Amino acid sequence: MKPYLLGIDIGTSACKVAVFEKSGTVVAAANGDYPVYYPKEGWAEQNPEEWWSAVCQAVKKAIQKAGIAPEEIAGIGIDGQSWSAIAMDKDGNVLTNTPIWMDTRAQSICDRLNEEIGAEQIFEVSGNSLQPSYTTAKILWYKENLPEVYQRIYKILQSNSYIAYKLTGVMSQDVSQGYGLHCFDMRKAAWDEDMCRKLGIPKEFLPEICACDHVVGTVTEKAAEESGLAVGTPVVAGGLDAACGTLGAGVIHPGETQEQGGQAGGMSICMDEYKADPRLILGYHVVPGQWLLQGGTTGGGGVMRWFEREFADYERSVAGEKGSSLNQLNEIAERVAPGSDGVVFLPYMSGERSPIWNPNAKGVFYGLDFAKTKGHMVRACMEGVALSLKHNLEVAKEAGADVEVLRAMGGSANSLLWTQIKSDITGKPIVVPSSDTATTLGAAILAGVGVGMYQDYDEAIRLTVKETRRHEPNPENRDVYEKTYKTYLNLYKSLEPMMRNEEEK
Repeated sequence: MKPYLLGIDIGTSACKVAVFEKSGTVVAAANGDYPVYYPKEGWAEQNPEEWWSAVCQAVKKAIQKAGIAPEEIAGIGIDGQSWSAIAMDKDGNVLTNTPIWMDTRAQSICDRLNEEIGAEQIFEVSGNSLQPSYTTAKILWYKENLPEVYQRIYKILQSNSYIAYKLTGVMSQDVSQGYGLHCFDMRKAAWDEDMCRKLGIPKEFLPEICACDHVVGTVTEKAAEESGLAVGTPVVAGGLDAACGTLGAGVIHPGETQEQGGQAGGMSICMDEYKADPRLILGYHVVPGQWLLQGGTTGGGGVMRWFEREFADYERSVAGEKGSSLNQLNEIAERVAPGSDGVVFLPYMSGERSPIWNPNAKGVFYGLDFAKTKGHMVRACMEGVALSLKHNLEVAKEAGADVEVLRAMGGSANSLLWTQIKSDITGKPIVVPSSDTATTLGAAILAGVGVGMYQDYDEAIRLTVKETRRHEPNPENRDVYEKTYKTYLNLYKSLEPMMRNEEEK
């Protein structure tokens, strides 16, 4: 067996590519950046061709840094952001930019379909409430607003399946990304033709559903030329980034839970039975026979990236002397007491997904006065993200999915302070495996299982996932954070009428 696996992650702000040994050790990694376009209020879109260009550059860099021959790669796995709607024609051309998971332009379409078909009936089939963030309404938005694009659609692809197509020439649909479409039967993992008709989505737009570890094809000559990979390398279907990150964090059995600290925040609870709640997100795990009950928020690690970009000019100017700007922000936040002396932050920086589902929700700092410092605001940002995690965990508990331990992944897990804040606010122990590479590792594991490098997922996790540290909730902070959580909930409740009516202003 060839010794290496390649994982490709199509994130919101960049792609990440990593070469792994069978043991899960990272041999080399590289990133490739691309923009998010915000042409109008509520719109957020990307150009999939820019993803491909970035992937090709990053793959070449990673292989070069690893010092390996492309022929030594046994298999390729791909994960990607959720809820794309990549319109492809018969010749494999991208017809328009795809709205991404932050895009809420199709709210009126959701309102109409929830009324005409019935929100309960849609939820009964799909296990998810119909919201503008999902793929469903984006396809119908094309129909109503870009008819010249809609008429030429051959297939609708997701982010990972688009990269799989560019590598292999095969258009596919993995089971974990099926949850983006409300004509996907969440109990049967199959397209529901009756709901396709009711929603007005042609079934022929939707590729056949396959397992995430299914080898969809091999690298073509054209793809090899562009990416530097070897012709004939097997490529598996891959899956949702959060689900691959959940796998890469070692969450494969019922009750185990991943805490997400990438651009977006939230959690994924592994279950072996169907449990849906309209306030949360339900999808299939990339691991066969398992579901993931998810909380997905717009405010995760992206909150700190935003704060650093807008308010850390000084920290950047002295980074050579005092360390990275993010580390400096971490240090000033650590000097502030738990609860940020009453400063509370609502992290709704691009509307909000679960559990409030309000595309017009806004980020809010509450409790500022002349005594407050930048450190208060940084800590409040960290606490606000943790409060949104607690909110989702509380709703999941009401749905019958209780959580004992969280397994953290994503860049945010590199902050000991932020991870401890999340543990204190949720009251849950947090285990940190290899945080930066969990998502690409999950994609690589899918490839490893698909090509037979691993016997099964238990063996893969045993070999690849190592615990680096553990955080226990500090009982001394419980009372102050319970008070902060009540303020957090009441703050949104008080502002909700104003935020809901944003479009009417």
